[in-house]
Amino acid sequence: MLKSQSLSFSRSIVFLAVLLAMVLVMSTAASAKTPVRFTLDWRFEGPIAPYLLAEAKGYFADEGLNVTIDSGSGSAGAVNRVATGAYDVGFADINAMIEFNVNNPDQALKAVFMVYDHPPFAIFAKKESGIATPTDLAGKTLGAPVFDSPRKTFSAFTAATGLDEASVTWMSMDPPLREPMLLRGQVDAISGFYFTSLLNLDNLGIPADDLVVFRYADYGVQLYGNAIVVSPQMLAQPEVVKGFLRAVTKGWADTLQDPAAAIAYVRQRDGLIDVDLELRRLNLAIETSVATESAKANGIGAVDEERLAKAIDEVVHAFNLPSTPAPEAIFDSSFLPEKEARMIF
Repeated sequence: MLKSQSLSFSRSIVFLAVLLAMVLVMSTAASAKTPVRFTLDWRFEGPIAPYLLAEAKGYFADEGLNVTIDSGSGSAGAVNRVATGAYDVGFADINAMIEFNVNNPDQALKAVFMVYDHPPFAIFAKKESGIATPTDLAGKTLGAPVFDSPRKTFSAFTAATGLDEASVTWMSMDPPLREPMLLRGQVDAISGFYFTSLLNLDNLGIPADDLVVFRYADYGVQLYGNAIVVSPQMLAQPEVVKGFLRAVTKGWADTLQDPAAAIAYVRQRDGLIDVDLELRRLNLAIETSVATESAKANGIGAVDEERLAKAIDEVVHAFNLPSTPAPEAIFDSSFLPEKEARMIF
């Protein structure tokens, strides 16, 4: 009896020792992964699905990365978060990054993966207003927050359409008041992200059929939109950046294949989202900003150097910047996965 108890006790000790060893091995493996802090530009919404999917499916882990993904408070804020060192990587408006780099050359960031090949910048007006073409905005009052990217780059739109920029008056408001003020007629038009303001207006009872929408990309504006931007410290770790982008590419490939399934990963992070609404938002982002003809031809993530140079000129003019950075100072394509891996459309 005593011998049997002793044997059982010994087996328990061996089992616990093996279990402890396994925990230590798993802990060591996790700690061996390179930590990467990734800030988004906004809340956990549809267009963020590829990154949350990549994290949940282990694509970052497969690259030896332990990625932390946090929501943001705006594209300019995402740039600042990376610049201060609080985050290593950001999903941010490249135009805001260009402005930051020119004004802060010692802290300059770089974009390494273009996501929004066409910026989601747009102007919205109600059809009943009589506004039918961009030049009809002359003498009108437009509304947007002061930091709104479409508002800040409005001069690129006016240059492309022949609208006199000085003929427009701007009214500022907090983001939640933008669409309601258009609804109430307090402004004649608003600027905003296409897949955000369109859905917000629809939620307020103004369907797309009752709107006139001028998307900047439709009028020849050369600007790019949101990209993956990295800190100088991350640039010094090229294999980490390359692994991060390989995982992002896989996340986008899965999202394009099944957008509805991808939204489930957004809901895992925010259980209060409207799934149908965020699926619509994701599909709008894909259709108008991600799956462009250029992206389909060259693969997700890439830029055209000639167009980028023109886009930089537009940003310099719009923000009245004192110097014009070279394209290679803004975007580095050396970290991109091979083109074959990026042909996901």
